Amino acid sequence: MGMNKNTVLAWATFIMIVVGCALILLGAFRYDDVAGYGFAAVGIGFFAIAWVFNALKGRV
Repeated sequence: MGMNKNTVLAWATFIMIVVGCALILLGAFRYDDVAGYGFAAVGIGFFAIAWVFNALKGRV
C-alpha cells in the first residue's frame, strides 16, 4: 500500500487543520495580549492553505 499524490495531499490537509486549530486555541486561551491575534491570524492562514491542498486533490 503506497501513498499516491492524493493521499499525501489528504494527510497534509489533515495535519494543517490540526495545527491551525491548535494555533487558534493558543491565541484564544493562552495569550491574552496582542500575540493572541497573531496566533489566530496564522491559524486562519493554515486553514486557507489546507483549503488549497484540499482543492488540489485529484487535479495534481
